[in-house]
Amino acid sequence: MILTPIAIDDMPKAIAAFDAHLDGHAQARAAFRRIASTWPVRPADEPGGGVDTSAHRADAVRLAHAHGIDTLDEPPSRSFMWDGKVIRTDVEATVIVHEVAHWLCATPERRTLIDYGLGPGPETTARKEARADKRLCFEDCMHEEQQTSLLGVLWEVELGQPGILAFLEQNWMEHWERPSTAAFFIRHAEELFTRGLIDADGRPTTARDWADARQGVRVLSPQF
Repeated sequence: MILTPIAIDDMPKAIAAFDAHLDGHAQARAAFRRIASTWPVRPADEPGGGVDTSAHRADAVRLAHAHGIDTLDEPPSRSFMWDGKVIRTDVEATVIVHEVAHWLCATPERRTLIDYGLGPGPETTARKEARADKRLCFEDCMHEEQQTSLLGVLWEVELGQPGILAFLEQNWMEHWERPSTAAFFIRHAEELFTRGLIDADGRPTTARDWADARQGVRVLSPQF
């Protein structure tokens, strides 16, 4: 839920101010500019436009499969979003992408736990079982959630989806006029880069062959 909605007419000013606070942080700025490039959201009658379309959801499922993650086409409200084996995909596209980002941010040993050992997520209804699998303290859970949030947004951008909406929904631009807001973003963008989950241009690094092929990127072989 957006804490303080930004008026549509104020978005160009907010984006410019946020970007200005990223001066001297080239990697974080590159990541933010990728996100900002999805504003304004393309209308549904344009190719790839709209919000949470069937094509968006299909691409989100393909993203999971590209990482070797199994999926199940049923609502997570029946049990869990992630049960240690499959992501349930009868949800919005942005939620599926976010869940893939959770899998990427979790340590390998926690990928076999319900909701990655973080405790029950908002879609999970079997909350007792999810709480039993929880392994991290509150502070560590919040930190991983923030990492997951930003990585998920950047994957939405990679898929040609309006990542700026999730960026706003998850309050990355709350108090956009304050340098501290940008500093929070910088810290997490740089950590994702250090962890090897995004590159210097803000593109996610995993399943890159699949992502490049999807975009029609031609990968040249080195010449000797």
